[in-house]
Amino acid sequence: MINFLNGGTRLSLIAGPCALESYENAVGIAARLKEIAARLNVDYYFKVSIDKANRTSAAHYRGLGFDNGLKVLGMIKNDAGVRVVTDIHEPWQADKTAEIADIIQIPAFLCRQTDLLKAAAETGKIVNVKKAQFMSPEEMGKVAEKILHFGNDRIILCERGNAFGYSNLVVDMTGLVRLKKHGYPVAFDATHSVQISGGGANRTNSGASEYVPYLAKAAIATGAVDVLFIETHDEPEKALCDGSCMLDLSKAEALLGKCVRLFELCREDEDVRSSTDIS
Repeated sequence: MINFLNGGTRLSLIAGPCALESYENAVGIAARLKEIAARLNVDYYFKVSIDKANRTSAAHYRGLGFDNGLKVLGMIKNDAGVRVVTDIHEPWQADKTAEIADIIQIPAFLCRQTDLLKAAAETGKIVNVKKAQFMSPEEMGKVAEKILHFGNDRIILCERGNAFGYSNLVVDMTGLVRLKKHGYPVAFDATHSVQISGGGANRTNSGASEYVPYLAKAAIATGAVDVLFIETHDEPEKALCDGSCMLDLSKAEALLGKCVRLFELCREDEDVRSSTDIS
């Protein structure tokens, strides 16, 4: 597999707040993450959802509106000097989003929607597909085949936990290795993997963010992960979406530093195995 992100030589990072709350909040987080990534030699993309169309309740915050959110995302991209990632929920959003985004993300619940995958693929942008909570790693091969069928081979397959009964998620670390067998870069979403859907007060999403560092390090240690996906906020307790799942921004550099060392160690092991293979 050729890693089109950076040749596989560095850990890639997709990180930012869950939802776009304001230009000021998002651009500050983007700038801080960019500085951290530069110090750690991490390949960084800023992520924020401009329209959270899949909230538990219609009354919950979902963003600044698609058009306004996209405009603000463009401002963040230019002012912070970062590449950006955001998700789409309907096919008509793909072309407009591609004018700004470097990576188009497909939400987990929509990962089998052919028209949505077609629209994202035909933009020519990198497509990051979240694996649905109800799907196996093997089934994601068919999802990748759809995107490839529509002329795009720049695909990332992203693990974000599997449904374990009602509302609970678990992460099968062997699933990351199995995803990698499809031949595309693998991402691990460490923050949505601790989500308890509909399990919080007033039936909002809740999560156990204290487990994010453990899952992130375990995933990187499999040697199968090319991209670490983390939602982070400078004040998670005040975030307007998924605050209980997000990593506090003040803890990001320490965690990423450990993940980089694990990533490099796994690559060293691969180099040793390659040099001792007998053909």
